[in-house]
Amino acid sequence: MTIVQATINDLDALTELFDLYRLFYQQPSDSEGARAFLHDRLSNEESIVFIAFDGNEAIGFVQLYPSFSSVSMKQTWVLNDLYVKETGRGKGFGEALIRRAIAFAEEAGAKGLLLETAKDNVTAQRLYEKIGFVQETNYFYFFSV
Repeated sequence: MTIVQATINDLDALTELFDLYRLFYQQPSDSEGARAFLHDRLSNEESIVFIAFDGNEAIGFVQLYPSFSSVSMKQTWVLNDLYVKETGRGKGFGEALIRRAIAFAEEAGAKGLLLETAKDNVTAQRLYEKIGFVQETNYFYFFSV
């Protein structure tokens, strides 16, 4: 297993993974749109993406977006996307990607790393808790379109 920070040179492998990720969330396949979206994030330095490889095969990725905490006056990171191909699940790729994201946030001197998951995604919740994430109980999150 190898994990590297993605660059524009990884766009082909990342596009395939990102399209599969969107299919997992029941979105229509859109390789061209996925490629353009990722190209913009990477070229504009709007996100950090790590890719996991099993040999030469791209097997998963994690994407982080920057945010800030006004109260602590520090940067935070949002772990927004995590995906591992079915063939790589249960083999530690997801955990390794999350641990790399945590290490990146620590190296950057960030306040922390935030993520969210569906209430019924208990498999992911167990993994996050195993790694050391704690479910937030002091705040409600609201969303508006």
